[in-house]
Amino acid sequence: MPTSPIAIALTVLTLGICLFALWKGGQAERLGGGLILANALLGNLGDFFFPHADLAVVWLVGDGVTAVGLLVVAVVYASFWLGGVMILYAILFTLHSFYFVTQREVDLFHARVNNLDFLAISVCLAIGTVIAWRKRAKARRAAKPG
Repeated sequence: MPTSPIAIALTVLTLGICLFALWKGGQAERLGGGLILANALLGNLGDFFFPHADLAVVWLVGDGVTAVGLLVVAVVYASFWLGGVMILYAILFTLHSFYFVTQREVDLFHARVNNLDFLAISVCLAIGTVIAWRKRAKARRAAKPG
């Protein structure tokens, strides 16, 4: 679990954006929001779910599975926001891989890059959700007679 006020705020913001995507997003945003929500929960509750595992491995596997899931969503729905998310997940995967392979302890640099990257992922999801929401609202207005 995050302990600094900034990390807690970023976690709450990410969870809120994921719930917003599940509530107001289109099919791609709902699937993406669900995947990102699951990844965020796994990352923050890794100690609880896997008490004897190396958290670097949990994060690495979680990011890999999420990236593959988002790749499927990106191929099926071809959403612009997903392209940004895929690039950002590549950065996360690289970060976790580097720390895992070199067996470095998680430090301030890791925390900052991880948190900023995940914030950018959440912003991409929020933008995609707003676009899908507006597109649906516009289609509903156009479909109303008179």
